[in-house]
Amino acid sequence: MDTVFFYIFATLTLVGGLLTITRRNAVHSAISLIVSLLGVAGLYLLQQAEFLFAVQIVLYVGGIMVLFLFVIMLVNLDQAAKQKQFNGQWLVALAAVAAVGAVIGWFVYRGQGAFHIAEETTNSGLAVVLGNTELVADSLFSEYLLPFEIASILLLVAVVGSVVMAKKRI
Repeated sequence: MDTVFFYIFATLTLVGGLLTITRRNAVHSAISLIVSLLGVAGLYLLQQAEFLFAVQIVLYVGGIMVLFLFVIMLVNLDQAAKQKQFNGQWLVALAAVAAVGAVIGWFVYRGQGAFHIAEETTNSGLAVVLGNTELVADSLFSEYLLPFEIASILLLVAVVGSVVMAKKRI
């Protein structure tokens, strides 16, 4: 049954991503991105990463995409549609696709040996069994507390600044 859900969520992610980059309407692209992010959240849930699932839903689908939709609605889309959309850098894009394809091919060729996953051990040598949420909380509130708070303040300033700029136009 997990395999069926994996293929459903993976299809949602891939189709949403493809529709995001191929739609001409910016609102349709944003909604397709929401579908793709929901697929990623489902994949997190299948991996028993409940915290990342909740963060994906609340932060990305709920917060960031609403912010994107507000920005899209504030931008003059008629003027943006008249501008040149592509700048002709096909060779750079082709090189990037080839590089990503080579990396994926290398991982497929090497198999599981390409991933070095070490188990955390205690002094007695037994493996520590901590949940995903506990590991994220430990690292977030010990090592990364200051960068986390700085990022939250910067996001708050950006949101307040965008509201102030939008009110000046109206």
